[in-house]
Amino acid sequence: MENRLDEQVTASTISLSGDDWISIDALSEGAEHIGGMVVRSEQMRTIVKTLRKLGPHNQTVLIEGESGTGKELVAWALHSFGIEPDRPFVTFNCSNLVDTLAEAQLFGHVKGAFTDAREDSLGYFRSANGGTLFLDEIGELPLNLQPKLLRAVENQEIQPVGSTKIYKVTIRLVAATNRDLRAMMKAGQFREDLFFRLSSAALRIPPLRERAVAIPCFVAHFIERYDKLFGKKVRFVGRDALAALCAYSWPGNIRELAHVMETVVLMTESDRLSLGDFPTHVSSGRPGGQFAPTPRPFGDPEVDQVVVPPASTRGALKDWSACEDSQLLLDNVIKKALLKSLEQSQGNRRRAADLLGVSRSTLYRMLERYQMCERTGGAKPTGDPDATAVETALPH
Repeated sequence: MENRLDEQVTASTISLSGDDWISIDALSEGAEHIGGMVVRSEQMRTIVKTLRKLGPHNQTVLIEGESGTGKELVAWALHSFGIEPDRPFVTFNCSNLVDTLAEAQLFGHVKGAFTDAREDSLGYFRSANGGTLFLDEIGELPLNLQPKLLRAVENQEIQPVGSTKIYKVTIRLVAATNRDLRAMMKAGQFREDLFFRLSSAALRIPPLRERAVAIPCFVAHFIERYDKLFGKKVRFVGRDALAALCAYSWPGNIRELAHVMETVVLMTESDRLSLGDFPTHVSSGRPGGQFAPTPRPFGDPEVDQVVVPPASTRGALKDWSACEDSQLLLDNVIKKALLKSLEQSQGNRRRAADLLGVSRSTLYRMLERYQMCERTGGAKPTGDPDATAVETALPH
C-alpha cells in the first residue's frame, strides 16, 4: 500500500508542471496552515477536527508516534485550540529528569529542602498552572515517580519537596512517547493505572511514510524557511528530485526531511534544487545508515539527529565529507543568524524567535548550544510551537 501511495504522490506532483522544474508555489497547493501546523492529507484534516473537539476541555491526552513526527507541535495545537490559548504552555522532556531531583523538578521545592536548594522553586506543574503541561518522553519517567504523577493528575494538586503545604493546580496534561507503553506495562516498567489515566484520549501521529502526499508541501515550507534563515532564493525543485523525495521512506520522519532541506538550501548557490543536490541515500531511495545522533540546533526536542549532507553540491564545498570545517561553517552561519535576530528585536527573544521562524524553546536551545546566554533557574521557557512545522495526524 505504501508503494502505491508513493506512486500516486509522484504522479500527481509531476503533473503540476509541464517542464523539468516545479515551483515552490505549485508544491504548496492544497496545504493548510492550522494551529501552527502544515496540513495536507485527509488523515491530518481528520486529526485537526479531533484536536478542535478536545481543545476547549482539560482532558488528559497521550500522543504516540515515532521520533520526528512532531508530537510537541500536536500538543501546542491542542493548547492553541483551547478556550484560553494565551495561558502558559510548558514543556518538559522526561528523559532530562535527574533521579535524585526528579520530584523537585516536577513539583517544586522550598529553600533548604536539599543541598543546593538555595531558593524556592515552582516546578513545572505550578509553572503551567492555568495552561498546558507537556511531558515529552513520558516512557522515561522513573517508576518510583509514576504514582506521584498519577496522584497529581487525579487530584490536581501537588506538594513541593520540603513543604507541608499542598497547592491546587489547574492544568491540561499532555504526555507523549515514541515507546510502546503497553509493552512496558507487561514488563513492569510502566504503571497500568497511570497509563489508563493518560490514555483516556490517545492520539497516534502516523509516520511521514504513511502520509507521503504531504511531502511536496513540506519541501516548499522548509525551502521558504531556510531561504529566510540563510538568505537564499530557492524557487524551484527538479521533477526527478521531488519524485525521489516522495519515494524515500524517511525513517527520521519530518525532522529528517527538515534537516535534509536545511543542508541542501544552505549549500546551494542556485535558485533551484536538482536531484544531485540531495544526499545519496535520499536520491537513491536507500533507508538509514546516514543518521548519527549528533546534537543539532534545529528540530524537535525528542531526538536530535543529523543527516550527512550531500557529497555533491553547487556550492564552494564540492565534497562535504572531505571538508573538516563544514560543521564550523554551518555553526558560524547559525550564530550570525542568531545575533542578527537579537539585534533586530533589540534583545526581545520572542520577537527574535519569530524573525527566525522558530519557537522560543528552540531559540533557547540554540542560544545554550552556542553559549550565547546564561539560562536562569526555574521553569524552561516555552510557549510557541517548535521550530519544525509539522503536519500532524491523530490516530499537528
